[in-house]
Amino acid sequence: MADDRTHVQDFFTARAADWDARFPDDGPAYAAAVSAMGLRTGDAVLDAGCGTGRALPALRSAVGPGGTVLGADLTAAMLEAAARAGRGSDGRLFQADAARLPVRTHALDAVFAAGLIAHLPQPERDLAELARVVRPGGLLALFHPIGRAALAARHHRTLTEDDLRAEPNLVPLLARSGWRLNSYTDETDRFLVLAERKG
Repeated sequence: MADDRTHVQDFFTARAADWDARFPDDGPAYAAAVSAMGLRTGDAVLDAGCGTGRALPALRSAVGPGGTVLGADLTAAMLEAAARAGRGSDGRLFQADAARLPVRTHALDAVFAAGLIAHLPQPERDLAELARVVRPGGLLALFHPIGRAALAARHHRTLTEDDLRAEPNLVPLLARSGWRLNSYTDETDRFLVLAERKG
């Protein structure tokens, strides 16, 4: 696990300063994904693996000034970039491993996770940790601003049947970790999975 953490931190530390500049057109996709969650005024939501905090303004807008927005990331440099971009005003930023969140059990109404699942060293265990902090009936959004095929093309690789994000693989993984699939979308311009925390 330490090696996985170090690899992730090294990868994102090297890219934090220009992360937003590399993907300048993703804002509307983030806003649409947050909108699809159906968050309510006053809800408490965590952006797990928040990176530079691109989802935080949309999350704050969805839950209103009385809601709670948390942004957790493993990499300090990404959180520093989020703060420099002013996104700390939309939510409380803190450094944490998604596998060991400093959040009370059932404290949240929802978790938003953009691009996170590809970086989880033990996906079943780590998704179960996200389930732990969400109340029964609460929501999980697994998101990426482009679909699986477009992402594979960007990285010059081909999709394989063992891709964790493929629906036949993801559905049982979610079920084993405390989630029930509500919807699965994999299109050129977005990947969005919505799941409900089992009671």
